[in-house]
This record gives sequence, C-alpha cells and structure tokens, in this order.
Amino acid sequence: MRRYREWAPPAALSSGLTCLWSGITGAGAAVETMVLPDGCVDLMWQSDRGAFFAGPDTGPSPSSMPPRVTLLGARFLPGAGGAALGIPLAELINQRVDLTDLRPDLASRLPAGIDPGQAAAMLLKVCAQMLAAGPPDPLVAAGSRLLADPRTRVGDLAGSLGVSDRQLRRRFDVAVGYGPKTLQRVLRFRRFLARVHAAPGNADLALLAIEAGYADQSHLTRETAALSGLTPGKLAALAGGPRLD
Repeated sequence: MRRYREWAPPAALSSGLTCLWSGITGAGAAVETMVLPDGCVDLMWQSDRGAFFAGPDTGPSPSSMPPRVTLLGARFLPGAGGAALGIPLAELINQRVDLTDLRPDLASRLPAGIDPGQAAAMLLKVCAQMLAAGPPDPLVAAGSRLLADPRTRVGDLAGSLGVSDRQLRRRFDVAVGYGPKTLQRVLRFRRFLARVHAAPGNADLALLAIEAGYADQSHLTRETAALSGLTPGKLAALAGGPRLD
C-alpha cells in the first residue's frame, strides 16, 4: 500500500491499542498486499466502504485495494479486541466483517464517503467508547505479555496466572480469538519478522531462528510456511519490498 504509516495511540487508549495507521492507494492499478498474523485485530475505515473489523488471522490474508482509496485503522493489542467489540473473537477468525453486521450503533458513525479527517477523529472516539465499555481482560493481557517472552512454556502459563487450563483457553478464545499456544506461535513469528526487517539482505536464518525462539531452522521453516505461506528465505528477500504485515 502506498503512503502507509503508523503512529502511537493517545496515552488514554494505550492500554488497548498498539497503534493507529493509515494508507492511501494511488491512481493506478489496484494494490495487492499480504497481511500476516500478528496476534492483533483491527477496526478499519475505508473511504469507499465504511467501517469493518479484521478478525484474528491464523495464516496469510491477501488483500486487494482499489485505486484512490484511503484506509484508516486502529490496531488492538493482543487480548484487547474481544472485550472492546463485545463479541468473542473466536467467532471472527480469518474474517473481515462489516461493522454494520457486528455493531451497527458504531458503524453508523463511520459511513463511507465522509472526509478522511472526520473519519480519523471519529475512529478515535469510537475506540475510546469501545475500550471504556469493554476494557482488556487483565488475565489475558498478563498472559500475552508472558507469551511474548521466548522462555515462557505454554504448559506452565495457567498455573502462573492462577487459573485452570480450561478457563485460560476460554478467556483467550474470547479476548484473542484462539488459545495461548497459537498466540505464542504468532508472537514468535513476529519476533522473527522484526529481526529480518532489521537486517534485510544480511539474514543468517539459522541464527535468527534461535534468537526468535525456534528450536532450529527446520522449526522456523515449518512455522513460516504455516503462518505466511512462504519460506524464511522468501520472507527475508521481501523484507525491504512490499508491506507484508
């Protein structure tokens, strides 16, 4: 996507949002992108469509954007989206759903065709309302932070948080969309991507695999194939090219 950028959310929303972002397509052909799993979900407004919600991805999600379109987004932290939306995210895995079908009360405030500046301001107001009504589940938030550490063992997570495995899985399904093991896989994959983007063209894949928390390069290869449809080498080659995340 041309002219894509991200910025930090206001401090008042930082407990639920990881970033705000925007993208504008040019006047030429449609823009093809590939969105990869990141453990987050997004509330988006598109100038020719209105508001829609991107559920949790468990694999690559191709996207085609028409020309001359503005796209605005608010990205929720892992574990924050389900409570804010008021719908278990397990129901929205790998889906892009118009907000009218989920929360028509909010969708009416972000119709297609309004000025992008108005849409950006309203997107913030809608997110603030959502987070006030449904703050992040503190247990899931704590679990997500632990899973971001490659030393964390999923089998020990429930005990560390003082709940049963069954309760932990239920609360993750609501707040994240899938269980702790899948979130751990996604967060590990994002660590690898971050390292690849930091050193495009100079990637020692075996070393990056260990640094990201994989057992070895073969483990990395299996996981990148499952989560992106690409080999680690192809991801590394694309690190400086079209946006994949």
